[in-house]
Amino acid sequence: MSVLSDQLVTFSILAYLVAMVVHAVEYALGNARVRVGPPARELVGAGVGAAGGAGSGPEPTVRAATTAQRTAARARAAGLGAVAVTVVAALLHLGALIARGVAADRMPWGNMYEFVLTVSFIGVASWFVVLWKRPTLRRLGLFLTLVMVLLVATAELLLYTPIVPLVPALNSYWFIIHVATIVFSSGIFLLGVVPACAYLMRAGYEQGRRSFPYLLAKRMPAAAALERLTFVLHAFSFPIFTFAVIAGAIWAEAAWGRAWGWDPKETWAFISWVVYAGYLHARATPSVKRNVATWLAVLGFLTVMMNLFGVNIFFEGLHSYGGLD
Repeated sequence: MSVLSDQLVTFSILAYLVAMVVHAVEYALGNARVRVGPPARELVGAGVGAAGGAGSGPEPTVRAATTAQRTAARARAAGLGAVAVTVVAALLHLGALIARGVAADRMPWGNMYEFVLTVSFIGVASWFVVLWKRPTLRRLGLFLTLVMVLLVATAELLLYTPIVPLVPALNSYWFIIHVATIVFSSGIFLLGVVPACAYLMRAGYEQGRRSFPYLLAKRMPAAAALERLTFVLHAFSFPIFTFAVIAGAIWAEAAWGRAWGWDPKETWAFISWVVYAGYLHARATPSVKRNVATWLAVLGFLTVMMNLFGVNIFFEGLHSYGGLD
């Protein structure tokens, strides 16, 4: 089962990569819209129509409309195909997690490799919910699949750890409660940073900026829709993340005899909580510009990544379960 899990991870990376390429095809085809103008006026008796030139006016417009229709159809087909491939990739991803859990005889959250795989799966699963609710946001799939390729490939190439038993401190029912809520909220934060970054680019594009990276937002959804999605995802995830931090403190009291000891992971979890609370407060404050608040959301995700990667790699503490040497 362990070998099967490893193989499924590899296939899921390839599938996410294919989905990203097909999404890029849809993105490149652009917003093909059919524009059919009124037929050109014919001049009778002026010697124009005798040679058959009078009816030639509308033909370029009709041809342009037909081309636009075909381009739009191809773009839609590419977008739907990309979503279908993303579903396949997510199923392979889920299969890898299940196989890993069966092989380890526990929930697959015991080290950085397993944690990143689970968080990234939660992110893509949440994306399907968003896509079901808001199909018009489908083009964000290009950036979501890019993030998936980077995270899952990083997990496989740099973070891979053979299956080992859990350390004694993790053998508790709080392992399910605390880690499950941390994983779920982190996965939503992962998804939330995609429309946040997209909004910052699109808002700049709508304000007339045409330099990099704003030009990449030319075919993104409207900035207002991206900003609302960013807020909804973070408002949904933040209470879960808050509960996860509280559950971790309760577990720490039972395991180590203290609820809070400013361990590196505890410290960075607190930093993340403060930044995300600041984002939600800024978002609810009319005097704070939307782009300023959104930058706080991006900063919050960077603190989450620091807690996941930086703390496990550069610091030592009671939460040193990364599995890296």
